Amino acid sequence: MRIQQTALIVALTAGSAFAQCGATAKANQACENDVVAHGTDAVMVQEASYQIRAGNIVETAKKAGSFNTLLAAAQAAGLAEPLMNDGPFTVFAPTDEAFAALPAGTVESLLKPENKARLAAILKYHVVPGTLNARTVTRLSGATSLLGQRIPFAVNADKVAVGSANVIKPDIICSNGVIHVIDRVILPTSDNIAQVAESAGMFNTLLAAAQAAGLVDALTGEGPLTVFAPTDEAFAALPAGTVETLLKPENKSKLAAILKYHVVPGRVSAAEAAGAKAAQTLNGQSVVIDIADGTLRVDGAKVIRTDVNASNGVIHVIDRVILPE
Repeated sequence: MRIQQTALIVALTAGSAFAQCGATAKANQACENDVVAHGTDAVMVQEASYQIRAGNIVETAKKAGSFNTLLAAAQAAGLAEPLMNDGPFTVFAPTDEAFAALPAGTVESLLKPENKARLAAILKYHVVPGTLNARTVTRLSGATSLLGQRIPFAVNADKVAVGSANVIKPDIICSNGVIHVIDRVILPTSDNIAQVAESAGMFNTLLAAAQAAGLVDALTGEGPLTVFAPTDEAFAALPAGTVETLLKPENKSKLAAILKYHVVPGRVSAAEAAGAKAAQTLNGQSVVIDIADGTLRVDGAKVIRTDVNASNGVIHVIDRVILPE
């Protein structure tokens, strides 16, 4: 059976309406929280007709003829069968040309049995649970993938970016979800929280404090954890001598309590945090989360950068050190 669908060419315009965001009430609430947290720009959609077939995601990809590498990778990673199930799923599908653009030997290496876990992680980063049509994608700052890491979305002129890729054909509707074709393979980070923080170059005091408090193993372990990470400037804004005092061995437990107050178990996106309004930290106390003047705040500290992916969690950057009672 052939079904008439539309290709969506997106241009940014002002507005505030919500689109359908997912297959469940929870997904819809997360979407609405995300729009609240990141603005209420909407989109004007210009439609152009094309034809598709309503098989499942794998069947539709096979019939298209331009996803042979993706399908081979899904088979090798053990993900082909799940993508034929009820779902629904949103798949950002790289073309064969996108895989061919990877460095020489990359695909061949990933298809080896010993690299199955890494391959599965990459493919899961291309899949979001629920159905996100193109209109919804353009209203969000990102979405949480099956891997757990968040995929950033952006609208630039007439292009919709998904991570480092552009959507070149949206809204291929399948019986168990939707495919958006992208022009590059997007790669999740393989660095843990400590490695991501070190690479950023602005968390030296936080990392030194984590070392002194004996918490580095937690930041490099399996997690997942959510870290509200104060910058070096945030620590420098504390009263003179505070950091030096906390770093002394006799103050290890106090330092650990402060740092644990910045960490929440699990991987919590900014949208989820905004919707929760509070979160229990590793030290047992809860932080208050709200939005003031359009800015997400944690115990009054401004979140100046959200959803920094790590392999074992997520970092939200804050502008001051928050202190437990």
